[in-house]
Amino acid sequence: MAVRVLGIDPGLTRCGVGVVDVAGNRSATLVDVTVVRSPIDMPLEKRLLLLSEGIEDMLDRHRPEFVAIERVFAQNNVGTVMGTAQISGVALLLAARRGLPVTLHTPSEVKAAITGYGSADKKQVGTMVARILGLTEIPQPADAADALALAICHAWRTGIAGAVGAVSSAPAKIPAAASPAGPLTPAQKAWRAAERGTPVSVVPRSLKR
Repeated sequence: MAVRVLGIDPGLTRCGVGVVDVAGNRSATLVDVTVVRSPIDMPLEKRLLLLSEGIEDMLDRHRPEFVAIERVFAQNNVGTVMGTAQISGVALLLAARRGLPVTLHTPSEVKAAITGYGSADKKQVGTMVARILGLTEIPQPADAADALALAICHAWRTGIAGAVGAVSSAPAKIPAAASPAGPLTPAQKAWRAAERGTPVSVVPRSLKR
């Protein structure tokens, strides 16, 4: 039986919101994804209201069981950090009102869970998200792919879908074969298939842009 996770890549100008269903074998299926936007010339309180309405719409329509949000971390751009923190607070409040458990994941945790490498770039993350979900193309913009990556990461790392063991937070590289501790993770299998050029059967899905 699958669990439904909603991932949020918080941002004041663009906020990615993605929903996935993850089964007990850790296979993941896209439910919906969108990027909620707010104009930079709009008053802050109205921008937060606009973004909150977009997140609420996804929460109400898809009724996830868990919410995953990217953890705010220090940057040189104080304005970016403030905007990210503000919309993160809005998302936390909306989830709390619905009694949904929320977990914060750092970018490196998400990258490691999805690609097996904690310093992967956005293109690598997007490519792996598309392969894991069986998509014909990478979700665009990057905020959409990041939101889906957060949702998948949460299910895999916490084991909520019945997976055995958790994905390491920062493995150095994808192993060439299954380790003594157990079989390859879905991310590792997809990565090895990509390296060998193995074709993957995909089912076209429409993505909100």
